[in-house]
Amino acid sequence: MSVTLESATANLIAVIDAAAHEWLVRCVTKTYVQQLGTPRLEVEEKLVAAAQAAAEQGRAYIAAELSRELSKDVDEQRVNPLQVLRNAVTFPTRVLQEFGVPTVRRDEMDARMMPDDVFGLSPAHWTDVHESLLEPGVIWGAAKAHKVLQRRREEGKLDES
Repeated sequence: MSVTLESATANLIAVIDAAAHEWLVRCVTKTYVQQLGTPRLEVEEKLVAAAQAAAEQGRAYIAAELSRELSKDVDEQRVNPLQVLRNAVTFPTRVLQEFGVPTVRRDEMDARMMPDDVFGLSPAHWTDVHESLLEPGVIWGAAKAHKVLQRRREEGKLDES
């Protein structure tokens, strides 16, 4: 069975959409607890409500960005799906800042590459979001690479030797 880039893209978008909300909420709650400890009940209710609202905004952002970017021709795509997820950490970051959570210490390269990710929320791998993203993410990457290589062969830009 052959996987097309179109089917791999549709599957990846669906799996990301299913995992995004929970991941964005977890970014807030896990970081809050790591930095400040378990919140009092009244804080926890407000924190979870703010995290849920931010996660919905983040999920909508992710869906729109993935749809916009991955609908482009492969040679026109400038942002990959994992980068879209990295950019979406602005939503939980805003909540953590609103609740006065201290930023985390990051290594120099991390801070230089993602200066706005002051809580270190950006996923490095698919599984940092959810383990269900690993296989569709790898399949999408392979399907895109296949498409690019096929095109370069057709253009005579790939040495076959």
